[in-house]
Amino acid sequence: MFEATQSEAIPAKPVAVAMPPFSLSQVLPWLIFAALLFLVAWYFVSAEQGATSLFSGTAVHEWLHDGRHLLGFPCH
Repeated sequence: MFEATQSEAIPAKPVAVAMPPFSLSQVLPWLIFAALLFLVAWYFVSAEQGATSLFSGTAVHEWLHDGRHLLGFPCH
């Protein structure tokens, strides 16, 4: 008769993966850039209308209208 045997699973040894070193001086310009983009987007979504608007007309307001409501900003 044929006897089925199970081979024992040999656990693989964990491999140490070294993280590349990042210094704050390498990451800081990207963090500043991301923060500025966030602030510009935040301004256009939250305050670009009425007395504080930088652009005349309602085009920016209309482009961001649904996003304002989605994020909870009142606009009318």
